[in-house]
Amino acid sequence: MSRIQLKLAAALAGLASAVTLAGGYLAESGLRARQIEQIEQSLDERSRLVIESLGDLPFEPERAEALYERAAGAAHAANARVTFIARGGRVVADSGVAPADLARVENHADRPEVRAALEGRVESSTRLSQTVGRPMLYRALPLPGESGAVVRLAVDLSQVDAAVAGLRRELLIAGAIGLAAAAALAFVLSGLLLRPLDVMRRTLASLADGKLDQRVRSTSRDELGQIADAIDHMGEQLELRLAELVREKEQLQAVLRGMVEGVLVIDGHGRITLANRRLRELFDLPEDVEGTSPLEAIRHAELESLLLDAAAGDAPVLRELDFSSPRPRTVRVHAASLEDTRAGGVVAVFQDVTEVRRLEAARRDFVANASHELRTPLTAIQGFAETLVSRDLPAAERKRYLGILYQHSERLGQLIENLLELSHVESGRRELERVDVDLRSEADRALERMRPRFEERSIRTRLVTGPGAGESALTARADPRAVDQVLENLLDNAIKYTEPGGNVELRVSLDGDRVRIDVADDGIGIPREDCARIFERFYRVDKARSRALGGTGLGLAIVRHLVESMGGEVSVKSTPGAGSVFSVSLPRSP
Repeated sequence: MSRIQLKLAAALAGLASAVTLAGGYLAESGLRARQIEQIEQSLDERSRLVIESLGDLPFEPERAEALYERAAGAAHAANARVTFIARGGRVVADSGVAPADLARVENHADRPEVRAALEGRVESSTRLSQTVGRPMLYRALPLPGESGAVVRLAVDLSQVDAAVAGLRRELLIAGAIGLAAAAALAFVLSGLLLRPLDVMRRTLASLADGKLDQRVRSTSRDELGQIADAIDHMGEQLELRLAELVREKEQLQAVLRGMVEGVLVIDGHGRITLANRRLRELFDLPEDVEGTSPLEAIRHAELESLLLDAAAGDAPVLRELDFSSPRPRTVRVHAASLEDTRAGGVVAVFQDVTEVRRLEAARRDFVANASHELRTPLTAIQGFAETLVSRDLPAAERKRYLGILYQHSERLGQLIENLLELSHVESGRRELERVDVDLRSEADRALERMRPRFEERSIRTRLVTGPGAGESALTARADPRAVDQVLENLLDNAIKYTEPGGNVELRVSLDGDRVRIDVADDGIGIPREDCARIFERFYRVDKARSRALGGTGLGLAIVRHLVESMGGEVSVKSTPGAGSVFSVSLPRSP
């Protein structure tokens, strides 16, 4: 039995008990009152008969025997105790007391019924008789005339009490039966009433647990049925709202996953509530970063200050911050407060502009370097041309000047050609052809083509192929012209930075699913800090040496872009004073 059933059963049982007790009390009181009223009427009639039977017999002590006989006869006839009381309350005869014992009977003037009769009224009194020791109903009537005597009749109330007790027992039995019936009825009714309530309770519990497909489905049209319909409607609305929220959440997660910017959301307590995947990638944050503070997660004082400014102000805050951990980068942070939400907080968008700033710096460096590289030959050409125009020089000197002009113009033309070539490669306007290229043959042809320059500087060359490299093993999927240009630039670089009498070795070998080309020299080498920038445009380790040998500073940049355009990689290893090894790996032909 459920607690509600117990409560309903207890309530109905209490109600039945209260009704039974109240009804029993009223019935008992009413029965007793009717019985006493009937007894009083009967006593009045009997008292008048007793008074008539007295005649003119005076209430005097001398007549005690005669009065006793009259009292006993009247008591027998009236079936009641008869007492004759003279003026002043003195008892002169009593059917229950022998005449010899009357002296011990106390004065009755203070008895309520006697006092009323002496005053001319008729009243009743119920009390325990001190004489006979039983509950009695007393009724006293005054004698007619001026004698002041009183005739009192008393009836034993034990019979009345017995009748009332019997009624009480019957009422208790009826009350017990009614109580049992009420408890049974309460159990049945509460079960019928609570069955739909239990279904509603279980349905609401399922809805609270997230099982939004649960329904009451009541067919009743009463108030409980209306409540059941309301619960079913609430479940349908919750299911629709949850589906809508899930759909919006999935859309938001898809947007956040696809964003190239990092997104950080902070609540009003300064704790992270959302960090998308891009933000975790930017700062190497763990998956469970939610719940921590931004300072704990990212550890950047300027970022903390920016977020506090955004939370305190109405306008968005935009700044560029430099981060050194987990790797150096520049990030543009756009933060704004969430004033429209009750929880408050800040949303911040992180845009990695490291590459943009690097490209801007590279562009500035390129413009400055290109201007400088172009200005040098142009200045020389302009100066020597002005000298030739303004002065009449000897033929030998004029010829020397013209040779210098030709040399600078040739350098200027090579610089412009390299710039155009680099521009075509970087912009993708140069379409590379992907065919099978025998790199060993290409390397051999490149060495033969540049052999005069090697011999001019007395540099020894050698072509080496790796072990197990058959005739078709060193074939790469690449553009023949691009491969030739890469080899030529790398060999040209080796010639410029290898001292006369040095050695240059061109190696072609297998490297897994790639074919590797190594150009090794024992020249001057490259410092460690310059190796990372050697493939940048116009970057030279030894600027004076490079210009003296006719270098433009663009050859290695062209090599890098061509190799990467063919799906390959280029790298350098060098030791100052011991030489350098430039390595190119290209995809091997299937």
